[in-house]
Amino acid sequence: MNLSIVIPLLNEEASLEELFSRIDNVCRSNGLSYEVWFVDDGSTDLSWSIIENLKVQHPQIHGIKFSKNYGKSQALHAAFERTNGDVIITMDADLQDFPEEIPELYTMVINENYDIVSGWKKKRFDNVMTKNVPSKLFNAAARKVSGVYLHDFNCGLKAYKRQVVKSIDVYGDMHRYIPVLAANAGFRRITEKEVKHQARPYGTSKFGTERFIRGFLDLVTLWFVSRFGGRPMHFFGAVGTLMFIVGFLSALWLGLSKLIDVARGIYGHLITNNPWFFIALTMMIMGTLLFVAGFLGEMIIRTNREHKNYNIDEVI
Repeated sequence: MNLSIVIPLLNEEASLEELFSRIDNVCRSNGLSYEVWFVDDGSTDLSWSIIENLKVQHPQIHGIKFSKNYGKSQALHAAFERTNGDVIITMDADLQDFPEEIPELYTMVINENYDIVSGWKKKRFDNVMTKNVPSKLFNAAARKVSGVYLHDFNCGLKAYKRQVVKSIDVYGDMHRYIPVLAANAGFRRITEKEVKHQARPYGTSKFGTERFIRGFLDLVTLWFVSRFGGRPMHFFGAVGTLMFIVGFLSALWLGLSKLIDVARGIYGHLITNNPWFFIALTMMIMGTLLFVAGFLGEMIIRTNREHKNYNIDEVI
């Protein structure tokens, strides 16, 4: 199979039939065999009923229904596990992405051997202050921290080699950082393609400005995990050991100073009156705790078992 098209959605009943019709026309006219995975992330409208009706008429359609809204990352994870295409394309269900971009994305992965081709919505039709400006700041920070130089990490329209989606674990709100996760896993042939964008014709956006705050926090998490996630002792153990040594040497210096004073006949100077005593004690305690945190992190990694943090009501 040439293509697996993954479409997460939440309350998009008005756009689903038109979206699939355009996907079907594009794939048929370009001779591409394909499947479509709709992931209903807890919709409260008629989205799932429409997917079921489309499935009856078109066997290449598959659907996953979540018991409630878990988020885009979980929706992608559930679909990635089940895809069969040589190239996996993700896109949003709101018709702001153009299905007509699919053939060129597919060609870039197959013929030019890219691991990921990420869409770049150079000309956006979103609110300037609530979407465009925060997006530019977010993308600049993501490029600087991750070392992956894309203009638009948030673009839902992306194409992946099959090996990429089968090798990475998309969790939390990490869907926007899939290229970074892939790069950390060794897939370095990542590029971008300028894609068309249009204003949403139906419904309302499911994402507010708070997604940028979560995005920055996720970026910090990703930076830490990419460097120390496999060996937390390298971070916590090193910092903890350094703090303990500094605290121990400070306490040793205070003790020797007290002994020297006693040897010289100087009494009455209590160690506890010196603020360095409490600094040294605090550093020794914190150093010990950080070292233990690193050790526990190592144990957790070695005993951890993968688990899904979402419930699926139905798969068709």
